[in-house]
Amino acid sequence: MKKQAINLLKYITFFAIGAFIFWLIYKDQDIEEIKEILANDVNYLWVWVSLGLGLLSHISRTIRWNYLVEALGKKPRLINTFLAVMVGYLMNMAVPRMGEISRCGVLSKYEKITFSKLIGTVVLERLIDMLMLLLLTALIVVLQFGKVITLLKENPDIKMQVMSKLTSPYTIAVLIILFSALWVFRRKFKHTNLYARLHNFWTNLLEGIRTIKSMKHKGAFIFHSVFIWLMYYLMLYVVFFSFDFTTDLNPIAGLTTFVIASYGMVAPVQAGIGAWHFMAKESLKLYGVNNGDAVIFALVVHTSMNAMILLVGLLSVVALPFVNRKDS
Repeated sequence: MKKQAINLLKYITFFAIGAFIFWLIYKDQDIEEIKEILANDVNYLWVWVSLGLGLLSHISRTIRWNYLVEALGKKPRLINTFLAVMVGYLMNMAVPRMGEISRCGVLSKYEKITFSKLIGTVVLERLIDMLMLLLLTALIVVLQFGKVITLLKENPDIKMQVMSKLTSPYTIAVLIILFSALWVFRRKFKHTNLYARLHNFWTNLLEGIRTIKSMKHKGAFIFHSVFIWLMYYLMLYVVFFSFDFTTDLNPIAGLTTFVIASYGMVAPVQAGIGAWHFMAKESLKLYGVNNGDAVIFALVVHTSMNAMILLVGLLSVVALPFVNRKDS
C-alpha cells in the first residue's frame, strides 16, 4: 500500500511539473488570438497528413516487434500486436514508461507468450530507438552546430539537467552501494526464492534481447527501424506547411526541431506535456519564429498526435476482446 502511494505521488508530481511548464509557456498568450489563429490560419490538410504518417509509424513498429517475437518461436497475429502497441501508447499518456509493460501484458495475455521474454524484446527495441535518436542528434550537431550551441547558451538548464543525470554523485553512490551489497551477500542471496524468481526473469529477459541473433528478417528489421523514425520526423515536418511562419523553413530546420523536441518526450512526464512544447518552441525560435507563433505550432502538433493516440488507443482497448473472442 505504501509503495502504491509513493508511485501515485510520483506520477502526480511528474504530471504537475509538466502542467506547470505548460502553464509557464502559455500563461502570457492571448487565448482569443490563439483561437482565431487555430480557426482561420491553419491549413489542417497537413495536420491530417501528419496523422496518417504517424499511423504508418505505429504499423511499422508493430511489424518490427512481430519479427522479434517470432524469433522466440511464436507467431502472434499482427492485429493483436498492433492493438497491444496502441494500448501501450495510450498507457504512456497516463503513466510514463507504463506503455512498455502494458503492451507486453496485452500480447502475453492474448497470444500466450511469456511476459518476461516479451519485455526482453521491448528492451531491445528501446535500445535501438535510443541509438537512432543519438545518431540523429549527432547528425544535427554536425549540420547545425551553431544552432545547438545557441540553444544551450540560451537555455543553460537543459545542459545542466543532462549533465546532472550522468554525473550525479547520488546516482554513482547508489550504483556503488547496490553492486557492493550484491557482491558481499551474493552467496546467501542465491538460496532465496527472490533470487530464483529474479534469475528466471533475467534469463527470459536475455532470451528476448537475444532474439535479434535468430531473427529471420534482419534486413526488414533494419528497414522498419529507419522507417519508424523517418515517419516520426515527417509527422512533425509536414505540419510546417500548415503555417505561414514555418512553411519556408527547410527540412534541416524540421529535423533539428524534431530531434530537440524528441528529448521532451524522453522526460518522465505524461505524454511529454510541457517538456515537449518547450523544446519544440525553443527549437523554432532558433530559425526566427517568434515565441507566440512557436507555441501555437507546438500546441497543434502535440495535441493532434496525442488525440490520435488517445482515440486509437481507446478503440484498441475495446477491440481486443472482440478480436480474440474465439480464443477466450
